[in-house]
Amino acid sequence: MERAPYRALSLVILCAFVACAAAVGAGEWYYQHHRVPPGPETDLLGYVMGGWYAYDSGWYSHIVEHGYFYRRGEQSSVAFFPLYPLVVRAVYWLGLDVHQAGVLVTLLCGPLSVLLFLRWARTRVEPTTAFQAALLLALYPFTFFIYGVMYSDALFILVVVAAFILLEEGRLGPAVVLGALATAARPVAPAVVVGLLARRLEWKRERGLPWTAVDLLPLLSALGFVSFMLYLQWRFQEPLAFAKVQAAWGQVPGWRSWLKVSWFKSVFSPESTPDFVLWICLHAALSLGALALVWPTFKRLGWGYGAFCAVMVGIPVVSTKDFMGMGRYLLSAFPLFLTAAVLLRERPRLRRGILVVSSVSLLLLSTAFGLNYYFS
Repeated sequence: MERAPYRALSLVILCAFVACAAAVGAGEWYYQHHRVPPGPETDLLGYVMGGWYAYDSGWYSHIVEHGYFYRRGEQSSVAFFPLYPLVVRAVYWLGLDVHQAGVLVTLLCGPLSVLLFLRWARTRVEPTTAFQAALLLALYPFTFFIYGVMYSDALFILVVVAAFILLEEGRLGPAVVLGALATAARPVAPAVVVGLLARRLEWKRERGLPWTAVDLLPLLSALGFVSFMLYLQWRFQEPLAFAKVQAAWGQVPGWRSWLKVSWFKSVFSPESTPDFVLWICLHAALSLGALALVWPTFKRLGWGYGAFCAVMVGIPVVSTKDFMGMGRYLLSAFPLFLTAAVLLRERPRLRRGILVVSSVSLLLLSTAFGLNYYFS
């Protein structure tokens, strides 16, 4: 394995992390000093840690320290899947406080997931295009969520990319195990199961090998998801509690969510703040861009990865009421970044322009997160 591309990508990741940490810390410092009443004085590391810890981080901390709870009709911790809290709890037991443990897990998993993405991309395209795809991922505006924020995205992406790498190497059993871990990390089990199964069958066909019953093993990747449902049934007598509590966040299934009625109301309402309209429009634009890349992914990377991206993008696009959070969710549809790099292969100026805009946006969003703006 060539080491030079990985060293170069590691340097890019390091620079991006340092820049994001500085931006988050600066935003947190400004927020704490201009709030009413002002927040407590702390050191630079404290501001960075405080910036990485916000919003859903509190739910993960509560799960780590107190376990799950479920109250019908109210926001409850069962909305968050268990793999990330379990890993954070393991680190927490080593003596760190819960905030430090959560940030550390993200910091370890996030950069490693980008490096593994490069390894995976090199199994699909030539090294130059694979490296360009890794740059698009490393500098994507919402990648700061995997550089330190106490959210589950970094761990999920690490596990699912590793699963597909093992699948490409023909190591079906370990790939299925990692797939099961992935479905215990995020409520997107259909994408993981469909993606691994379709890619396995496609992988066998590419090599002229017959399909056998063993090739259905990716169906077992759903065990992580099923295990969480069984736990919810045992603990709360409600296996779908994670879905039912979404209504408490305003995410009610039905035609209003499908047609994004809330999005249109927010965009055209005089009561909506400009920053909120900006965020939901940004998420909507990125969602449309991702949907536009799904079919090229089928054509360029095959039906396995196309199906994975179609479901991975489709689930949150359909279920969210106003696209909020889609920019972050799209990180999990990692093959789209390779598709984008393939399409930009003959357009170097456009690719460089996108990287510059992405880098600037990454810093701006990091600062905004530290300033306590809610946009994901």
